[in-house]
Amino acid sequence: MTELLEPRALPEAAAPAPARPGRHRLRALGRRPRLLVCGALVLLVLLLAAFPSLFTRVDAHNPALCELRDALALPSAVHWFGTDALGCDYYAQVVHGARASVTIGLVVTGATFLISMVIGALVGYLGGWVDAVVSRLCDVMFGLPFILGAIVVLQLFDGRSVATVCLALTLFYWPSGVRYMRSAVMGVRSREYVQAARVLGGSNLFVVRSHVIPNSLTPLIVLKTIGLGGVIAAEASLTFIGAGLTPPSVSWGLQLAAAKLEISTHPHLLVFPSIFLSVTVLAFVLFGEAVRDALDPKTR
Repeated sequence: MTELLEPRALPEAAAPAPARPGRHRLRALGRRPRLLVCGALVLLVLLLAAFPSLFTRVDAHNPALCELRDALALPSAVHWFGTDALGCDYYAQVVHGARASVTIGLVVTGATFLISMVIGALVGYLGGWVDAVVSRLCDVMFGLPFILGAIVVLQLFDGRSVATVCLALTLFYWPSGVRYMRSAVMGVRSREYVQAARVLGGSNLFVVRSHVIPNSLTPLIVLKTIGLGGVIAAEASLTFIGAGLTPPSVSWGLQLAAAKLEISTHPHLLVFPSIFLSVTVLAFVLFGEAVRDALDPKTR
């Protein structure tokens, strides 16, 4: 009887499973309308570069069909952007020119991201003479003008393709990322979870790979996302002054370089690739800023 009168302990409620940080970040990104709009514009640019045939008609907008009798025609219902000096449909040329420009931007950004992540993480975590040597090397690279250094390297090649331009830009674009990653790692390496991993016997490689790098990548991701538009603009600038891509490559920079000879009589040759280039650069810059606002805890 006494057992029935004694209060029974209620079963403890099961503790909710801890949410993954990645899910919170994805939800935070999804609640940013500015990020979604800029992301949609970036996705459109990537589709334009990857599948240009989706945006052109086979009958009227075929870049391989050129008629000299239609050379330098003004925009019309048949040729939306007019034709170039060879009679090729200029709309098709501009659409297909996105591939080389965007490819260079993505390859250079991806390569410098990996270089900055690895070197910056090692330098920031190890410190000492490794930090001193790499920091002085970065200072030397910062002393060289970005465009001028790329011009000097590109002059070593007779024919300049997408690969050679990517190589030249990568050589002079990595130091800023190393500095950002180094600063982030130096702020993370003294955290409690990093110290606990080291006390438990984790090697330097394990600690850097599992704890330091994943918690230090946000500034580098934002930097490279914003800088991708700058790489595309740098390629167009190099090609425009004759130091970048050369035919048979097709890019917005080559179209702008060819249009400067006809700008007084046929300004549409300069206007349309300029619009595509400006919108693309602006899309990546705004997307990078939106990513920064979404990932920055101060703006939440």
